[in-house]
This record gives sequence, structure tokens and C-alpha cells, in this order.
Amino acid sequence: MKTNKLLTLLILGAMLASCVSKKEFTALQSELDLAKTDVETLNADLSRQVKALDACEQQKSQMEAELNSCKSNLDLRQEQIADLRSQIDDIKTQRDKQLSTVDNLTTLSQSATENIEKTLAKLEEKDRYIGLLQSAKTRADSINLVLAVNLKNQLADGVADQDIEIKVDKTVVMVNLSDKMLYRSGSASLNTDAKRVLGKIAQIVQSRPNLEVMVEGNTDDDPIKTACLEDNWDLSVKRATAVIRVLQDDYGIAANRLVAAGRGEHNPIADNETSEGKSANRRTRIIIMPKLDEFYDLLDPDKVPE
Repeated sequence: MKTNKLLTLLILGAMLASCVSKKEFTALQSELDLAKTDVETLNADLSRQVKALDACEQQKSQMEAELNSCKSNLDLRQEQIADLRSQIDDIKTQRDKQLSTVDNLTTLSQSATENIEKTLAKLEEKDRYIGLLQSAKTRADSINLVLAVNLKNQLADGVADQDIEIKVDKTVVMVNLSDKMLYRSGSASLNTDAKRVLGKIAQIVQSRPNLEVMVEGNTDDDPIKTACLEDNWDLSVKRATAVIRVLQDDYGIAANRLVAAGRGEHNPIADNETSEGKSANRRTRIIIMPKLDEFYDLLDPDKVPE
């Protein structure tokens, strides 16, 4: 509005310059100066408003960027919340399993406690059972020691040290015999020297009717298959059975005292990568042990003699 008024005054001033008085001209000039000042003020105000608008635009852009960032953070937090809820569900499941396990253990513990109390009560009633077990162990150790000494003395004559090994292992005496001393290669047939050695062992066994004899055949890992043998399992069993038959048929050991077992190549005592190791693994083990029924009776408190 002021700008239009200024233009009008200028035009009028130009048209009337020649016909207005000096006083009027001076008044118009003053009004023109005021209009110019107003224009400058308006321009300055316009400049400030433009700058303010630019600042608002920048602030808007900044706020939009912050809003987008907040949205991204919100999405991330929601994913984290979902993951935490899943973990909480897993923890609850594990907790329920553990509570169930604890309940089971509690039940087992109660049962175990009752069994222990019963056992303690039985031992208190028969406190001499402990002494009986100690005495039985001492007696068994002594018997095994004497048995091992007698076997070594019996087998010392005519048998090479490397072909036989006698040792006491807990409640049993074990005699390891090499295959070359007993059998022909790859066969379950016993040779003459084998029967002589087995006769010496039978003599000791016959003198102790409270002992049983297990014969265990073992081989190396070289595969074998013939018209008479399926594999090493078959060979080991047949070798053990051949020894059993000699002890029963030739030397009169009662059949109910004899046990035959074959373990093939699955119980090595040496490395099968060497010839010495293979030779050690090809063995027949004679295990002399207490009769199982007598052994179990010894461990049963109800069968301890009064």
C-alpha cells in the first residue's frame, strides 16, 4: 500500500513540479522521503522474514530426520522386545524342566534314603557281616596267591616264559597262553604240547572244586574265512571250546564248572600294527574264579550263617 502511494506521489510531483508552490513541493518531498524510509523498513523486514522462513525449513528438515531416526530406533526396540520375550519363554521352559527334574530327584532321594536306612538297619542287625566280607576277601586273596604260585610251579617245566603269563586280578587268577603253543596257525585244533600244558592246569583245578574255569579265545585283527571258519569271532569261540573239551573229556573237569567265551579281535592287549602286537593278541585266556553262586551268596546279608 505504501509503495503504491509513493509512486503516485512521484508521478504527481513530476506533473505538478512546474505549477506547485515551493511550500507544497517541500511537503511532497518530505512525504517522499518518509515513503522511501518505509520501503527500506519493509525490505529489511522482508529480509528478516525470509531468513526466518529458511531457518524454519532447516528446522523442519532436522525434525523430519530425527523423526525417521526415532522410527528406526522404535522398530529396533520392538525387535529386541520380541527377542527378549522369546528368551523369557525359553527360560520358563527350562525352569519347568528343571523343576520337574528336581521333583524326580526328590522322589529318588526319598527312595534312596529309605533304601539306605534299610541297608543300615540290616548291617546294624548283622554287624559281623563286615568282618565276614573282610575275612572272605583276605581268604580269597590268599587262595588266589597260592593258586598262582602252584600254577607257575606246575607250568615252569617245559614252557617258555614268553608263551605263558599268570597273574592275579582282584578275585580271579588269569593264565594267558599264546596261540602258537596251543594251536596250528589259523586252526582251532590243539597240538600235543597244548594238551600237556592243559593237563597241568587241570590238575590244579581238580584239587579245588569250589572254583570255576572260563576259557576266553582272542585273535588279532587279520580277517579269516575258510570252509570251517566264518571269521575271527568263529575262530575264537571254537578255540575256547576246544580247550573246554580237553579239560572235560581228557581230564575230567565237571562240565558245570566250565565256561567257553570268544572275543574275536575286539579285546586287544597290544597294537595290531606290529607282528609282536598281533602275536600278543592271539591268545587264549584261562580265568580261574570262585563259583558265581557262592560269590553272590557271600554278598547277600540274608544268607550269612548265624
